Amino acid sequence: MQRTLDPARIEAFAHRSIPRVRLPERSRVFLKRAQRLRALGQHGLGQSIGEYLALMAALAEAQHTALATLEPASPGSAESKAHRLAAATADARRDARWQTILAALCEPIAGGSEFSIAVREICAGLRAAPVEDLDSQAAALLGNDPRARDAAAAPFVMASLQVCWTERAAALTAEAVVDPGIPGVCPVCGTLPVASIVRVDQGSQGYRYLHCPLCASEWHMVRVTCSQCQNTDGITYHSIEGGSEAIRAESCDRCRCYRKIFYQEKDMGVEPVADDLASLALDLLMSEAGYHRASGNPLLWQRP
Repeated sequence: MQRTLDPARIEAFAHRSIPRVRLPERSRVFLKRAQRLRALGQHGLGQSIGEYLALMAALAEAQHTALATLEPASPGSAESKAHRLAAATADARRDARWQTILAALCEPIAGGSEFSIAVREICAGLRAAPVEDLDSQAAALLGNDPRARDAAAAPFVMASLQVCWTERAAALTAEAVVDPGIPGVCPVCGTLPVASIVRVDQGSQGYRYLHCPLCASEWHMVRVTCSQCQNTDGITYHSIEGGSEAIRAESCDRCRCYRKIFYQEKDMGVEPVADDLASLALDLLMSEAGYHRASGNPLLWQRP
């Protein structure tokens, strides 16, 4: 006789047997993203999106350089660092290093002849912007306030925040990360996930992890579960006909939201932030089907 376990028991078993949290590798996270963005930009995705992916690849390369030289955050126990990191997400001014990083990220782009005049002007403007204006932009982005944010400058501001928060997350241990008791949010910094990825590496093979777009941490969630409302009924998977088998959108008929899910078994190179950005056609498909993105991509912001 076959026996079927309910989702709650499956989840409880999974938490006992697999890594609950995957913290970012400081030396690889932005380098891997940059390489993936460059590869995707050269993959015949169209001129406009290809150029944008190339720009974001250059930005990710600058993030890699900035993180490699970034001084560690203030000392403290691993557990207290985890709590401070989550609290600091609500107020960017608690880690002022990001403004110095922003200037460093924008410098090569502002002076790069391969980028458009408009992009260079945005980066030059950010380098000269008053501290108060930058604080306001960071607060609007972290607080998801569409009325106050500058969509054109947002990817660069967000990129600098990513460097700081990723540095802090990489310094933690998985044991120091306390479950916040709020399903679907990053247990390290409290941010909503950009997408999920089914891993194939040793220890995590076949398991789905949600990916944080701010601190690059990942946390386990049982598959065939809505990452927005935790519903397990009416979950459907969508893809572009003739497109990559490594990319799907997971939708929920209860909350009418979706997030993309990537499969390493189909493509070992998938990277949640990069591949989400490069698959805008799937977003269009989901919008036409009446579904809404559960959360955005930090490298692409819509104007309010």
